[in-house]
Amino acid sequence: MSDNWNSRTKLVHGGTRRSQYNEVSEAIFLTQGFVYDSAEQAEARFIETGPDEFIYARYGNPTVDMFEKRIAALEGAEDAFATASGMAAVNGALTSLVKAGDHIVSAKALFGSCNYILADVLGRFGVEVTFIDGTDLEAWKAAVRPDTKAVFFESMSNPSLEVIDIKAVAEIAHSVGATVVVDNVFSTPVFSDAIAQGADVVIYSATKHIDGQGRALGGVVLGTKEYIRGTLEPYMKHTGGSLSPFNAWVMLKGLETLSLRVNAQAESALKIAEALEGHPALERTIYPGLKGHAQNALVQTQLGGKGGTVLSLDLKGGKAAAFKFLNAMTIPVISNNLGDAKSIATHPATTTHQRLSDELKAELGITPGLVRFSVGLEDADDLIADLKAALEASQA
Repeated sequence: MSDNWNSRTKLVHGGTRRSQYNEVSEAIFLTQGFVYDSAEQAEARFIETGPDEFIYARYGNPTVDMFEKRIAALEGAEDAFATASGMAAVNGALTSLVKAGDHIVSAKALFGSCNYILADVLGRFGVEVTFIDGTDLEAWKAAVRPDTKAVFFESMSNPSLEVIDIKAVAEIAHSVGATVVVDNVFSTPVFSDAIAQGADVVIYSATKHIDGQGRALGGVVLGTKEYIRGTLEPYMKHTGGSLSPFNAWVMLKGLETLSLRVNAQAESALKIAEALEGHPALERTIYPGLKGHAQNALVQTQLGGKGGTVLSLDLKGGKAAAFKFLNAMTIPVISNNLGDAKSIATHPATTTHQRLSDELKAELGITPGLVRFSVGLEDADDLIADLKAALEASQA
């Protein structure tokens, strides 16, 4: 693979390995183990595996290796480790880094399961976590300490769609020697260049845009070779959170069309947000690509002007109106995924973020009327007409 290839070429050809049959489409090495030519070879491989050697699917697999190399090439990372889900990636990335007595600073606007890992799991094992407003750089400066081991944030938060300045936060974190861990799902690997902007570790739920067609769970953690193989891999391979070969193959196929899908979805998302902004049934239309969004200027520099594939609509009338709206839609489906070819609507307060306290929901802007809308590949005008009709029904 050439380092000079552009991203769309890397998404199709990066990391490809072929068997003796020289297949066009990547092979699925659907095996949990590997055979050794001798006892001596087995012993040697358990001491140190070579670049094209494998022991057990929990440790690595040729199909999984292709996915890891391809996404690392796209991201500009030295290495990657593929995981069974996005949350396995978040858990592994954070837990492998810290021990009892360490300190983490995290943005408070997080997916519910990310909040659980930081507030409940790590706290239970003696890791101190300080939660702050991730968009407030002064809050980051005040929160980091000489013993801060890591900082964590969603570069675009779920579902409030706040955009955090990766470069600025990384400079603050690095001033105390902290590792910068970024969940980059909403920003997508197509629009974001998080490692170049200062992130040390980047996480994706491959279940979202990378698969993009609602088929399989998966995740990936990217970073330096030292971190991936020295810190993360030992934790992941012994705790069992690695990606299956079949799911890795699904993700490889997803990467081939990732740029085409995500660009089309973002184009539609902007068109829909502009069409719905100011609608009388809405308290707010939240989309980072809108000029009125609080971090729109940052979107221009950090995401190349692309606001992503998700918008949030805050309906007048609270939960009752939101439910009427959801039930009146005819094209989008009601589900809790995002980044899919099908448009998906979610009511975060009662689903993905239901475990958060009412106080925290209110603080994060997760109101009873908020609906997260992941834009799919349907015709944007069809979606606009359907959403406008559903908004009218929500106020009836």
